[in-house]
Amino acid sequence: MVYTYQYPHPAVTTDVVIFTIREQQLELLLVRRGGKPFMNSWALPGGFVEIDEDLEACAVRELEEETGITGVYLEQLYTFGKPDRDPRERVISVAYYALVPPDRIHIRAASDAKEVAWFQVKNLPHLAFDHADIVAMAHQRLVAKLNYSTIALQFMPENFSLSELQQVYESILGENLDKRNFRKRLKTLDCIRETDKFRRYGNHRPARLYTVKSPGTVEFIK
Repeated sequence: MVYTYQYPHPAVTTDVVIFTIREQQLELLLVRRGGKPFMNSWALPGGFVEIDEDLEACAVRELEEETGITGVYLEQLYTFGKPDRDPRERVISVAYYALVPPDRIHIRAASDAKEVAWFQVKNLPHLAFDHADIVAMAHQRLVAKLNYSTIALQFMPENFSLSELQQVYESILGENLDKRNFRKRLKTLDCIRETDKFRRYGNHRPARLYTVKSPGTVEFIK
């Protein structure tokens, strides 16, 4: 069946801002573009949505195709649609952000990406398209959600110390937190539980390790 439409149809893409924390720094995964436009520039993983494809399915597919990363926490961020954001045609992008624990980082360049690399959020290269705006909004969203959700736990490995969890918060916020107040707040959240494991740091007393009660789930604080 042939259809005719009164209005032109813009193309739709998904882009993924994927964060991790390494060496107490919030980092972002970027791909080096292998095709035009912006060939050889750094950009977010992403691509065009197939005509019969769900938006999130596209984001998951593009992330795997361009970086090899699968099975991560993924959340829709915002829709970016300035008319001149893509020089090829009218393109609307639905952006997502994803969080990856450092012990699950296994990346590879694939598809139309020439290279994949991690960059500190505070020291990013020039990005293609309007991806700098997308990254800025994703970072703002992540910082805001620390106050009303358990999203920081998505960065944690299976077992971790309270000091390691505090370092995650500090890496995202870019500031130091009071140890006593931080631990008091954690108790009110009731989102982690003690294990019978310990980890020694240098000559200090071994630190008890904890685990997330509901891994893979972000709970909202009432």
